[in-house]
Amino acid sequence: MSGPTFQTNPIDLSKLLDDCHNGVIQLPDFQRSWVWDEDTIKSLIASISRSFPIGALMTLYTGGSVEFQPRLIEGVPETAKSVLPQSLLLDGQQRITSMYLVTLRKKVVETVAPKNKKVKRWFYIDIKKALNPNIDRDEAILSIPEDKKVTSQFGREVVLDISSPEKEYANFIFPMTEVFDWDEWQDGFDSYWAGDHNKHQREIFRQFKREILENFKSYRVPVIALDRETSKEAVCVVFEKVNTKGKALEAFELVTAIYAAEGYELRKDWYDNGKNTGRQIRFNNACRFSDNKEGIISKVSNTDFLQAISLFYTRERRRKAEQAGKQGNELPTVSGNRHALLDLPLSAYKQYEKQVEEGFEKAAKFLHMLHIYQVSDLPYQSQVVPLAAILADIGDDWEHETNRRKLTQWYWNGVFGELYGSAVDTRIARDFMEVPEWLKGATEPSTVSETLFRPDRLKTMKTRLSAAYKGINALLMKQGAQDFRSSQKYSHTVFFDENVDIHHIFPKDWCRKHDFKSKIYDSVINKTPLSYKTNRIIGSSAPSIYLKKLETGDKQTPGIKSADLDIYLKSHCINPVLLREDNFTAFIEDRQKQLIALIEEAMGKKAYQGDVQEDGLQLDFETEEAEYILF
Repeated sequence: MSGPTFQTNPIDLSKLLDDCHNGVIQLPDFQRSWVWDEDTIKSLIASISRSFPIGALMTLYTGGSVEFQPRLIEGVPETAKSVLPQSLLLDGQQRITSMYLVTLRKKVVETVAPKNKKVKRWFYIDIKKALNPNIDRDEAILSIPEDKKVTSQFGREVVLDISSPEKEYANFIFPMTEVFDWDEWQDGFDSYWAGDHNKHQREIFRQFKREILENFKSYRVPVIALDRETSKEAVCVVFEKVNTKGKALEAFELVTAIYAAEGYELRKDWYDNGKNTGRQIRFNNACRFSDNKEGIISKVSNTDFLQAISLFYTRERRRKAEQAGKQGNELPTVSGNRHALLDLPLSAYKQYEKQVEEGFEKAAKFLHMLHIYQVSDLPYQSQVVPLAAILADIGDDWEHETNRRKLTQWYWNGVFGELYGSAVDTRIARDFMEVPEWLKGATEPSTVSETLFRPDRLKTMKTRLSAAYKGINALLMKQGAQDFRSSQKYSHTVFFDENVDIHHIFPKDWCRKHDFKSKIYDSVINKTPLSYKTNRIIGSSAPSIYLKKLETGDKQTPGIKSADLDIYLKSHCINPVLLREDNFTAFIEDRQKQLIALIEEAMGKKAYQGDVQEDGLQLDFETEEAEYILF
């Protein structure tokens, strides 16, 4: 019987990265490119900083029966091509490449930010936040623009400047490029904070070095090394297995296991209470119509539900700490993140579960009032959590018109500010704290006060991947858009009975024939909610032709008076004259202005008209092109 065809042993992370830098470890050429986004990179750094496991790597010794064309890890100097690799990295490329680019390469990292923007980032650790036990480590990991300045108000205000070592020292911001060799940086830090009166500042760094930096230097990664004798078939099978994404263990499953130790079956609450009416089913039925399989909040997960409960529990803990006289870092953080969920006691779950469930049911009604009728048209799934928590918190006060108007304004600022796309834990907690106070007369929540909408953003909204794209569709229905053919407003009954969806106003085929660019005619500016039957009448005809068809009618459908049809068009923010003239260019310009006015009304503020370059390169995944979007 043959022995094992692999070895396992832990190797220092620093050595693995050095081996990559020197070409000793390379990739098999069939490996995909490095693709990690900045939030995933930050999470990886946070895990290593706490000595948490990041999973094993898998390598294949070279020089055996299997020969693959090697290629360098991304970012490694071209001079390393002359080195014959000793090992090929089969699993772990994303993790190792991320750490290499962030640390040893000493250059800015090109990655992807929320909203699918290609950006250049430096990565840092906020020293004081990293040492604060009440702050999640992920929040202490910073991704900073290429010029090392963090701004707000679209570049008008600098909120953090670490563009020189002295500014890093002053702000206690440590660069990841020095994480394996910090002596020189520490010397500069000590010189900056020289003198007995700054002894405490120097001690903060020493504590940071002991508790954080040493974790990087001593970090060891398990490596499964396949022998040279491993067959090509075996390598391919192993590679397929390790690169197939599995389902991550959800916080709900971990909390279920914790509560089970106290004799409580959490899964029954969600999936079934013995009568096939578990909470999951109740949520699916909330504002669900007979001809639609899924309700508006049917995608709310069990973890979302726990997250909302955690907001109430952590807020209560914070209030008690404040009453006890605690301040600053002594105060618990209000949060619904993974760490908070694992600390959620069964008693708190039982205390708040009914109240929070009612909040989600009210959220479904609220969204329905905004003319969001199905879950696929929901701008942000993540924004349902704070919405439900806020509604659960304020109770019947949501029925007051003034409060509903403010809630609506907050909701649309979140949508058109595109604030709930990723890394939303902090945003959720902040809104949960700020919005109820705003309804009582306090200052505007930051989601309202700090959000701006840029007019040319409309030109980049092309599909339902954009939350704001869905938002415009709902706003048009809410303001009373009437179907071109039937003149019906889009109530939920009409919406489902008539198969309403968002369609082109100037048909795609007509636009192509007249050499207009898809990035314009596929934008939301040239789209509006219409019934299936109406869209069939439109077909690929010029607007002047299909409008004439609607006015003339046929055996099944009576004709429409020209003046009435103009009213229907105007209800969609469409200029009838421009449409009848087939004047696409003027139509786009005019409708953009009308849609901006609609958004401004919803947000309660004017769109931003400044000439500011937005950070990042807009990626267009439909056409696989990239273009700079100037605002």
